[in-house]
Amino acid sequence: MDVDAKVTILHVIGGLIAAYLSFRLTTGSIFGFSGETVALLLAIVILYLCGQVSERLLGKEEVGGFKGWLWSGIVPFLAVWLVVWILLFNYNPVPPVKVL
Repeated sequence: MDVDAKVTILHVIGGLIAAYLSFRLTTGSIFGFSGETVALLLAIVILYLCGQVSERLLGKEEVGGFKGWLWSGIVPFLAVWLVVWILLFNYNPVPPVKVL
């Protein structure tokens, strides 16, 4: 398998994990704490960790530096993370609000 495909797969898996954790943070189901800013910061940390893992597993020269990481890692991560986070957030059943 090509190195770009491996980097993409690692970042897509990281994007799925970040989306689920962002969803849990946004709805307040982790420790009763709700915060979109914390969810965004968590996604950035997971993105950085995915980049470091891919460079260590596949080699820094093989990944292609920042340009290779941008197109094979950052773009797929952000696309998967944002789409899955929005889908999970919109699918979340919310009880109806009673207007007084």
